[in-house]
Amino acid sequence: MKQPKIAFVHDYLINYGGAEKVLEALLELYPDGPIYTSMYDPAKLSDIINRRKIICPETALFKKFPKYLTFLMPMVFEDFDLRQYDIVVSDSSAWSKGVLTTPEQLHISYIHTPPRFLYKYSVESAKRSAWYFKPFVTVLDSLLRVWDHNAAQRPNYLIANSEEVRSRIKKFYGKDAQVIYPPVEIGVENTPNDKGGKPYFLIVSRLAAYKNIDLVLEAFRNIPTELWVAGTGHEEKRLKEMAGSNIKFLGKVSESEKHSLMKNCLGIINAVRDEDFGIVPVEAMSHGKPVLAHRSGGHLETVTEGVSGMFFEGEDVKELELKIKEFERAIQNNNFDPEIIKGTVAKFSKKRFQNEMRSFIEEKWMEHRKSNA
Repeated sequence: MKQPKIAFVHDYLINYGGAEKVLEALLELYPDGPIYTSMYDPAKLSDIINRRKIICPETALFKKFPKYLTFLMPMVFEDFDLRQYDIVVSDSSAWSKGVLTTPEQLHISYIHTPPRFLYKYSVESAKRSAWYFKPFVTVLDSLLRVWDHNAAQRPNYLIANSEEVRSRIKKFYGKDAQVIYPPVEIGVENTPNDKGGKPYFLIVSRLAAYKNIDLVLEAFRNIPTELWVAGTGHEEKRLKEMAGSNIKFLGKVSESEKHSLMKNCLGIINAVRDEDFGIVPVEAMSHGKPVLAHRSGGHLETVTEGVSGMFFEGEDVKELELKIKEFERAIQNNNFDPEIIKGTVAKFSKKRFQNEMRSFIEEKWMEHRKSNA
């Protein structure tokens, strides 16, 4: 039987994170599929992605002012001509699910979350709330919510990256979705052991407003243990200005450096409220490290209290400070078994993701062909 032609559509290719790991895993399954995207920065992507054929509009304005022109993104994705492909797999937290396909084509969309900025979840930057932006943002967001709802009706099937996101899809789009957890690097070997030095807690994150890193820095003012922060982002300057002497900023780290930091830390702190899924905590747990996470969102699906970590609630600095101290005491008292922690995350492996995605795509393609015969 002739193999179907497949194409991938991705919101942006301008950084490397969980969404790009999903794309990489899919490209390994279907290595001939091209990638359609709105913006592309090869310097920030892996070879697995850069080796593929990438179709991206050459729009200078988007490159220079990407955050200010997001309201034009629907037109970019609706303009892609995908008619030569049998299967389209979009990978979306905003725009790519809105591509236009024919009834003969199968369109499957992997949803990381409905756009956080449209549905009043915490977002990358506080600029949207500035008085000089807010009147325009309010009007544009109302229009974009209509487009976003309509765009979510276009794929034949939606896949959610967590039960948390599945519930958002149901609420905002009125559709059900299959949950397939994203691929996580489980059991990464060859990471060097710590050769001594002070113990430290670790944050691995984009330095963005909604990550609540400022809350953690405030809590560490009365905690002598070091906190190491790996990552870069728009909030970097502000966070460095407010950080105490026990806070160490590492900047951008490689994948191997990240896993080495995880292997040698006391534990991970992930303070995001309403996390979509949260790959970093799972990566840390694969090294047997416990996680202190906000009791919300995808954390509730990955962290087991008292077994692989602890939760804190709300966004009060003093309460978080007390919880971090309790977390440190539990670690010092050996309350967390590294081998048990590792066992809790085996179900999030890349191989499992690829098997589930391949089965889903092939099953739905067979059904689609029969219905269109």
